[in-house]
Amino acid sequence: MGLVCALELSGLAASISPRTPQPHKSSTVRENLHARRRMRSLAHNRAPQSHYARTRRRSYERFHTSSFAPDVTEGDAKGDLYEYLLSKLTIDRIMTRKVVTVTEDTPLEEAARIMADNNFSGLPVMRGKELVGMITETNIFRIFLEMLGARRAGIRATISMPDTPGGLARLTTAIHEAGGNFISLGTFMGESPSEGVVTFKVEGVKMEQLKKAIQPLVKKIIDIRVTKAA
Repeated sequence: MGLVCALELSGLAASISPRTPQPHKSSTVRENLHARRRMRSLAHNRAPQSHYARTRRRSYERFHTSSFAPDVTEGDAKGDLYEYLLSKLTIDRIMTRKVVTVTEDTPLEEAARIMADNNFSGLPVMRGKELVGMITETNIFRIFLEMLGARRAGIRATISMPDTPGGLARLTTAIHEAGGNFISLGTFMGESPSEGVVTFKVEGVKMEQLKKAIQPLVKKIIDIRVTKAA
């Protein structure tokens, strides 16, 4: 008797208690999509949302409840819009019309200066009115490697020295007399107009001999090291 009463009371409580809404079950994709949208709408309405979230949700629901594409996602819409805009974009709308060019006889450092001053990654090379090639940053880098002897073994040194007439000649003579053979040499601006920076690479001389030869002529040895062939 007690078991029967308990079952009856349980059934009565179940009949009068509010049920949690369940997702609508259907055999078609379209109806399942609409059911999920209704569930999302209920979930969004239960909690307060920011203006941005409400605007985004309204835009999302307007698109997804439209009759022409019930199964298209927001990501698909953005992708389609992106492809559409690209299909309307042509080269003549974005190309550079005032083209800066160089000739085959332009000095390398002048081409590099134009590229650096204008943030260009390359320049067209002209022969009269005919385009004969391009010079790019990669070409400049390769020349830079050759000028510094980056692929050859030797002793590489960077020094600062007074910028006086004959100073560089005295430096190279001292290195030659110590047995050094120059692979590369470059000069740069120093920290002041009266000072210059020299980077060079030599072979045929030992580190201590090289230091002893250049020490009386330089203001400071900034860096000196042995490098291997690359």
